[in-house]
Amino acid sequence: MNVAQLRAKTVAELQTTLLEELRAQFNLRMRKGSGQLNKPSEIKKTRRNIARLNTLINEKKLQQAKAT
Repeated sequence: MNVAQLRAKTVAELQTTLLEELRAQFNLRMRKGSGQLNKPSEIKKTRRNIARLNTLINEKKLQQAKAT
């Protein structure tokens, strides 16, 4: 996902996307454990997407707190 696209989303939408990424990470871990994971690099991409989403959520919450 592009960061510009993520910045356009609301906090609720970002949290929904975060939940989807966490589920994807869980599924990748399970596939890795069973030996069915074809692309190990997907784990790294998912982990970085999760960190990116958490950062954007925190930035938006801080902006909302500053506004009030």
